[in-house]
Amino acid sequence: MKKIIFFIILFFITGAVIYNWYPEKKLPANAEIDYIVVKKSDRKLLAYSKQKLLKTYQISLGDSPIGHKKYEGDEKTPEGIYTVNTKNPNSGYHKNLGVSYPNAKDITKAKLLGKRPGGDIKIHGIRNHIGFIGKFQRFFDWTNGCMALTNTEVDELYAAVKIGTKIDIRP
Repeated sequence: MKKIIFFIILFFITGAVIYNWYPEKKLPANAEIDYIVVKKSDRKLLAYSKQKLLKTYQISLGDSPIGHKKYEGDEKTPEGIYTVNTKNPNSGYHKNLGVSYPNAKDITKAKLLGKRPGGDIKIHGIRNHIGFIGKFQRFFDWTNGCMALTNTEVDELYAAVKIGTKIDIRP
């Protein structure tokens, strides 16, 4: 019985290591992403160049992902049309691409609720110093409203996306 338990544990650990380290399709060299679609319900980020889908990423979202972000602290990922408005190579989460949330409509809606709209919505990697968790970060929604990728994935997206790139975040 001990041998069976040992082999089950060994099998599980081996599978986990393979899952985390197995290489995934990379963006083509010198790719220029000009449009990003986020499908929150599918936990997918789709990267396009000239209306051609180049890559689909699996993402994690905010702790409370259903619905549009209404105010600071609601743990929701916004929905709507935004742009990449900043790029930060020295983020606390590896690297990040800033999302132009909140827009004027978001600010107005939050004010009507007597709240602040919040901000600092990003497409980012894993918190610094724990990047080794890699693809395991995909197993649950853990951000404060951002869209999270593995560090390797955010590296390639960071290189291929310019400030001003349109982001369509859908339910």
